[in-house]
Amino acid sequence: MAVAGALLLAGAAALWWRGSAAQSAVGPIIFVSIDTLRADHLPVYGYRGVQTPAIDALAADGVVFERAYAHSPQTLPSHASILSGRLPFETGVRDNVGFVVAPGLALLPELLRARGYSTGGVVSSYVLRSETGIARGFDFFDGKMPESAPDRPIGQIERTGERSLAVAEQWMQSLASTRFFLFFHIYEPHKPYAPPPRFAGFTPYDGEIAWSDEIVGQLVAWLKTRNMYDASTIVLFSDHGEGLGDHGEQEHGLFLYSETIRVPLVVKLPHQARSGGRIQTPVQHIDLLPTVLDWVGAPALAGARGRSLRGLIEDGRDDLGEPGFYAEALYGRYHYGWSELYALTERRFRFIRAPRAELYDLDRDPGERQSIITDRPQAAVAMRGALDRMLSGAAIDKPGVVSREALERLQALGYVGTQAEVAQDTPGESLPDPKDKVAVIETHRQAAEFASRREYDKAIDLFRAILRDNPDMKDVWLQLGVELMRAGRLQESLDAFKRLVALDPRDGNGLVSAASVLFRMGRLEDAAVHARTAVEVMRGGDARRLAAAYEVLVRVALARRDFDGARRDAALAQQADPSLPLPTYVEALILHGEGRYSEALQLFQATIKRLEGQSITIQDLYYYTGDTLGRLGEGTRAEAAFRIETRLSPANTKAHAALAMIYRAGGRPAEAEEAIRVMLQDVPTSEGYAMAIRLWAIFGEPARAAALRIEAVARFGEASIGRDERRLLPTGPGAQAPRS
Repeated sequence: MAVAGALLLAGAAALWWRGSAAQSAVGPIIFVSIDTLRADHLPVYGYRGVQTPAIDALAADGVVFERAYAHSPQTLPSHASILSGRLPFETGVRDNVGFVVAPGLALLPELLRARGYSTGGVVSSYVLRSETGIARGFDFFDGKMPESAPDRPIGQIERTGERSLAVAEQWMQSLASTRFFLFFHIYEPHKPYAPPPRFAGFTPYDGEIAWSDEIVGQLVAWLKTRNMYDASTIVLFSDHGEGLGDHGEQEHGLFLYSETIRVPLVVKLPHQARSGGRIQTPVQHIDLLPTVLDWVGAPALAGARGRSLRGLIEDGRDDLGEPGFYAEALYGRYHYGWSELYALTERRFRFIRAPRAELYDLDRDPGERQSIITDRPQAAVAMRGALDRMLSGAAIDKPGVVSREALERLQALGYVGTQAEVAQDTPGESLPDPKDKVAVIETHRQAAEFASRREYDKAIDLFRAILRDNPDMKDVWLQLGVELMRAGRLQESLDAFKRLVALDPRDGNGLVSAASVLFRMGRLEDAAVHARTAVEVMRGGDARRLAAAYEVLVRVALARRDFDGARRDAALAQQADPSLPLPTYVEALILHGEGRYSEALQLFQATIKRLEGQSITIQDLYYYTGDTLGRLGEGTRAEAAFRIETRLSPANTKAHAALAMIYRAGGRPAEAEEAIRVMLQDVPTSEGYAMAIRLWAIFGEPARAAALRIEAVARFGEASIGRDERRLLPTGPGAQAPRS
């Protein structure tokens, strides 16, 4: 009798769901996007290498789709498709770099807001910053990344999922109604993999998945404690997967095999209707928007290719037909000049259009190890024709201008930052096949990983190896120049940036970078000439990049004590980029140099205030703030400022030295020694060693200074150490040696 009663209640719950949904859902709708999560690395899909209790529990309460597909192996294009219900060539977003969502394209938050929903978006990566257009239609959108200085090799350009969850919870808590839509994005499984020690029992990638699962569990627990979980519709998915070497690609972006375009998809309905269900029917990202619109009783989106999955989810009704699922990878074309790839996936076969086309039987060969295109020519011709019809009239969109700030942050994520010069009408079949070039991209990514670990010489050697066979790769010349500069090899860095300028004289990044190196070399006039040229090249273009050119001119003017010129160029920088409070900072520096520390402090603090909420800061801002505080006798606050500078800009030897000085003067010799050790870890160059040698000499420990000098000379040469000792300190007004 009890069993019969339970079955009756379950049937009643299912009938309630269907009836309620027909009138429109009123509870929370939550999208949980876990970036770079492979479906076949989750236990709900049979994987045993990691434990994910939260996702397992959500799947037990919901419906699991066995085969769900992304339309791009990149973050921004995938999310643009998810939120618009359109394919990448319709959204206008074909790559992570240089694209924004097409104006006028309706996005899901706009459509739900029209149905009375509050809409909030919280993202954890710079790739999804609001400037891409992905934030359009949200009542609340938070993509604030931790601030970082431009010289940091691995910028803090993502925030942890826990921090993003705190923002999402605060927003949900502020709402007067549970009729809301939350788009919640976390970035943990994305490389570099750095899970907390508690997940050390798994591989690094799987450890990041376990960390993501923990965050999902925290979100579910929050919803349950506020009695929101039962009424919620929760859709958990990934934007794309990760190669992990399956076809030679360790990460993602280049290929369109299952490891990067098959994604997890779990849907929990209100009151756990259809719990424990599993659906074999293949589905795609662009099906999500029509499904949500169907749930809330909104009209279907005109012209959308996606299908509502409501009937499939609620009743198991498979009447979706066989449309074929589209995917594209233009990363190789935009960044390396190789062919783009297109794929069409049906229930059994996947066709990949490439210079050497491929066809796979996914039932017999799920790992896509053996192309059967010669064995099944008719299937290949039919699928090629269907793909060509889908792409009819879809051009290769040209990327827009990319700011230097965006380049640095995207490169820190492992993305290439500039575009290869390939004419839009160049047929992909005439370009190199990415299958033949995967070793190049893996070498490139390995070089970027060495750079992130400050193993500059290894990174430089790999960048040079790429350029020997691919001398026209602008992005590699840019990255080579950056790593040579960080390694203190300034002349070689300048040569690399000059080569970049020669390849593309319109590329202001090369000119600004060359100007920055020339400034560090003390060649002030040459630095000014390059910066002025960059201004002319970029005038009317990207604001942040133009402002960077003016910043170099400001530093040159300050070094010459041309304060009027510095003020003029700082004003022009702010005119180009109103978010950059350079005039205030310049006035603070001038006051600092004149010994007017109380007045200077007010302006340094005003500059910091103006930069709140931005992911970029001004190099040396916290250093000079700390120096000013120290001169005013506020040692504790000075120490805090120097700590912030070393966190934001680990290569700032002056800030490291100032901390060591404070510790030594305060009778904390162990902390002073640790500060020097950290400096050499963060700046393993001749400049870092030269500063450490000077500090030990100042501290009255000539033996330690001499031992370090012997080590430094063996690594860098006598001339290099002597040169760096002479140019350790800032050249602007008020430049002085670190004081105890």
